[in-house]
Amino acid sequence: MTRPSYDPALDLTVERVIRAPRHSIWRAWTDPALLQRWWVPAPTTARIEELDVRPGGGFVTFMSENGRDFVPHTDGIFLVVEEERRIVFTNAISSGWRPATPAPVAMTAEVVLGEHPDGTDYRVVVRHGDPSAREHHETLGFFDGWGSVTRALATLVENGAAA
Repeated sequence: MTRPSYDPALDLTVERVIRAPRHSIWRAWTDPALLQRWWVPAPTTARIEELDVRPGGGFVTFMSENGRDFVPHTDGIFLVVEEERRIVFTNAISSGWRPATPAPVAMTAEVVLGEHPDGTDYRVVVRHGDPSAREHHETLGFFDGWGSVTRALATLVENGAAA
């Protein structure tokens, strides 16, 4: 299968070498107890409602600023799941398989785990439907938000929490 290419007019990306094996990162993405530890930028907390990591499986999370009152965060489905290599999900289709118009922006995210001499080459490409959606996502703080959760993921797995 040909993978979509990166289009800087439509896509945003975060890349990092994580000093941990791919299986640890995979586990942090697929174990709800681990995912909730890094999925939203601190000090916000996450609650994982559904994490059915298979094509068509639901991906539903909530977030809270105070640890008590949770609001919707992610409601989507997994499109592609390649064990310890690649996860693709979208919020443009809800976990109930209905077309969605998610706030603040519809997107499809591809997470790729590659080999690297120092651990894992971690790459996320977030695709948008048009340049204005991409620009809006960037303006909202894409690099701070996704960068922050990527650092939290790296800290979690590099400290052996997902070994």
